[in-house]
Amino acid sequence: QVQLVESGGGLVQTGGTLRLSCAASGSIFSINIMGWYRQAPGKQRELVATIRSAGSTNYAVSAKGRFTISRDNAKNTVYLQMNSLKPEDTAVYYCDYRAYYGDNSRDYWGQGTQVTVSS
Repeated sequence: QVQLVESGGGLVQTGGTLRLSCAASGSIFSINIMGWYRQAPGKQRELVATIRSAGSTNYAVSAKGRFTISRDNAKNTVYLQMNSLKPEDTAVYYCDYRAYYGDNSRDYWGQGTQVTVSS
């Protein structure tokens, strides 16, 4: 089992910044992908950004140029630096830890942290 604890959400004005953190604990797998997804009211959960244990990253189009994902493998922690926030970034942000073992994988999710961007 992997436990995820998220922090860093809050209320910010348009153009502001926030930094989300997600710390993983428990059965840590050496091969994994950590990432952030978000879900706005009435919408499906969508990808924001992911980062592999080796460091390669992937961003949603909406996040490119404004958000930066990074990780500290020694702390099993992933970060999402969000700049130039817009009202449409308002959502619950969820941390995901995808563990790979053999030919299998499993996703673990955090409890979510609310990000609200006021106009």
